[in-house]
Amino acid sequence: MSDSKGGGMKRDFMQATDKNPSCIMPEKLTLDSPLKFECHPGVSCFTACCHNITIVLTPYDILTLRRRLNLSAHEFITQYTEPIYLEKTDMPGVQLKLTGEKQGCPFVTQEGCTVYADRPTACRYYPVGMADFHGAGQEGGEEKFFFLVKEPHCKGFDELKQWTIREWRADQGVDVRDEMNKEWLRLVMRRKSFSLQASLSESAQRMFFMATTDLDHFRRFVFESSFLQTYEIDPEIVERIRHDDEALMHFSFKYLANTLFGAEGMSINKEKIKEKVKVMQQEQEKNLRQIEEEYKQLKAEREAQRQKAEARKQS
Repeated sequence: MSDSKGGGMKRDFMQATDKNPSCIMPEKLTLDSPLKFECHPGVSCFTACCHNITIVLTPYDILTLRRRLNLSAHEFITQYTEPIYLEKTDMPGVQLKLTGEKQGCPFVTQEGCTVYADRPTACRYYPVGMADFHGAGQEGGEEKFFFLVKEPHCKGFDELKQWTIREWRADQGVDVRDEMNKEWLRLVMRRKSFSLQASLSESAQRMFFMATTDLDHFRRFVFESSFLQTYEIDPEIVERIRHDDEALMHFSFKYLANTLFGAEGMSINKEKIKEKVKVMQQEQEKNLRQIEEEYKQLKAEREAQRQKAEARKQS
């Protein structure tokens, strides 16, 4: 399976490269491969790549952008995004809602990006895409390589600035984003590997959407429901996720991996299991008593019918 990323491309940054557009250069690059590229206000195509583009937002993108704008998760999602399904799966997510006649990113102006320091992951990749090849759910054995995305309108390649792929990624803050996004992306890729033969239930889709797009809501779910009585969670982790959004985000990935794919790492409280078993036993005993009563009633009705039939014969 491959997970490929090419942020400025006019397609999802997670989209696989099984149908490579002509703008993807057919050459595998390494971290030490050279790159001649620069983007700045003096380039004639400046901000052209910020229009008519699909910008899928990761959970960390949502977190950093709504902090930047001083909005709640719900406010940000409602105002700046629109719903999508991720990577040809039935997993719900969001992308930036384009605006105006030119269908531009809501944060772009003629002077450039107004949220540049907190721009989405997709924007940071361009023009260097990355592909990971790994089996579904595997933690290791991944093969990574890089490739260039050269769109006809982009004049950044005509600039004289020289980098290595490693230097470019460090300058764009991609490594940090990859670390923040990897568990979420692994969930999506794992789901994609199962195809749509067994679809997610509506409740599972709602839970995935809540946990990956609205941390405020997910925190309330954890602390204002029976969640903490249901799962055995280290008290230190409980206190950390109470106030730390990044910690809560990573915890949500762990929770989703467990509930959606049965991954280890979340243990149900033993007392809760006992309570559940007790309830099931009580329900079972109730059903058995009901069946027994129904059987006795049916037996009595048949006996009454037999006695009536005997009485008619004797008369």
